[in-house]
This record gives sequence, structure tokens and C-alpha cells, in this order.
Amino acid sequence: MPTVTLADGDLHYQLDGPATAPVLVLSNSLGTDLHMWDAQVPALSQHFRVLRYDTRGHGRSLVTPGPYSIEQHGRDVLAMLDALDLQRVHFCGLSMGGLIGQWLGINAPQRLGRLVVCNTAAKIGNPDIWNPRIEAVLSDGAAGMRALREGTITRWFTPAFAASHPGEVDTVVSVLQNTSPEGYAASCAAVRDADFREQIVGIKLPVLVVAGMADPVTTPDDGHFMLERIAGSRMVTLEAAHLSSVEAVEVFSRSVLDFLHG
Repeated sequence: MPTVTLADGDLHYQLDGPATAPVLVLSNSLGTDLHMWDAQVPALSQHFRVLRYDTRGHGRSLVTPGPYSIEQHGRDVLAMLDALDLQRVHFCGLSMGGLIGQWLGINAPQRLGRLVVCNTAAKIGNPDIWNPRIEAVLSDGAAGMRALREGTITRWFTPAFAASHPGEVDTVVSVLQNTSPEGYAASCAAVRDADFREQIVGIKLPVLVVAGMADPVTTPDDGHFMLERIAGSRMVTLEAAHLSSVEAVEVFSRSVLDFLHG
């Protein structure tokens, strides 16, 4: 299991693709792990050295006391790049990963080539949404994570996709159920507290905004908000809910590749 050692634990990562190709970092959403990108890797790794990792609190990576912050997650990425001797990469993040991408675009633009922010927003939700979820998960532990299942399915996938692809839905949602309650709650706090609405105007990188037309969490309006404030950015809207990378695999991968090759 490849890891990089941070100051307080190990960050799990995986590399796929030609060793000499440009590096593309993929950053997972809240409650998933690096395997949420499995369907993208065959296409993306033909052109890039694909670097996936489990965000702190998720998968096989370190779980430390919370709350976390998006800045902390972003600095984990920078530490990983330093450990792997990667000076400049492309970055693609979904939902929480998209917040991490925004932080990097604002605070470490010299480390990025192109930036893709998917199914995300400059601010996601409010404390009235996040605090009850944090409290429930911390109070009920594993049972609290299992209780998130049905509501998560309706946010992450359209009803049609959930009905026609039950195996794929179960694979992704089972990762959520097995995520550390402490790590999940700490990252919920990071998403709750992130607010880049004023700062994203400072992003000067080439940026692609990916939205899902049926996404109830980060809507196309959230995507347009970023599009209007990041000079020169582009936007694509897919027929999907929140996990567009899972629900619209081929068009998602094609859209990302077209942008990165642009």
C-alpha cells in the first residue's frame, strides 16, 4: 500500500499510467475514497500519470482528531506532491475535492497547471445542514454512518441511475458506510466552514467547472456562480446528480480530457 508520511500520519495514494506522462491528481468527495475514480482511470491514464489519494479521514489514510479544514486538506495535497517530488500537476476534485481544488487555485497556483472542479460550489450548504449530521454520526458511530445510506443515494444519483445500476450504487455507498465516523464528521466540518465566494476571483488558472443538471447538493447555479467569477473558466453540465463521475462516466472523462488537452 503506497503512502506518504505526513507530520501526523500516512496518506494513502495510488499511481496509474505512464511514468513520464504529465500528472493529474484526482481528489475524492466526502464519504468516498480513491476508488470513486475507478471508472475514469482507464481513459485518463492513457494520457496522464493519474495520482489518486484517500483524503484525510477517508479510506486507508490517516484519521486524526477533528474538526478538519479545507486548508488542512489542501496542505496534505501539497505535502504529498513534495514527498513525490512533483512540482506542478493538473488537479481534478469532486465536491469536497472541488473545494480542495479551489483552495489550491487560490493559495498555491504555482503548483497547478489546469484545474477541474466538479459538482462543487464556492460554499456548500450551511451549518443547519452540516451540524445535525456531524452530531448524529459522532453520537451513533457506525450505526450513524449506515443511517446516511438512503439519503445519500438520493443526493448522489438520479432515481433512474439508482434503479438501473444498483450494483454500482451499492459499491460506492458501501464505502461511505465503512468510512470512519470521526474522519467523516471532521471532514463535514471542513466543508461546512469553507467559503471561497470572495476569493475565487483570484484564481487565474485555466478552470473547468463540471455540474450535474440533477445535482441537489451543488446545483448548476452554483457552477454558474464560479463560472462568472473565475476569469476565462469554462463549464459543462452533465446529465447526472452529485457523483457525475460515476453516473456519466464516458462524457465526464471525455470532458476532462478535452479540457486538459486544450
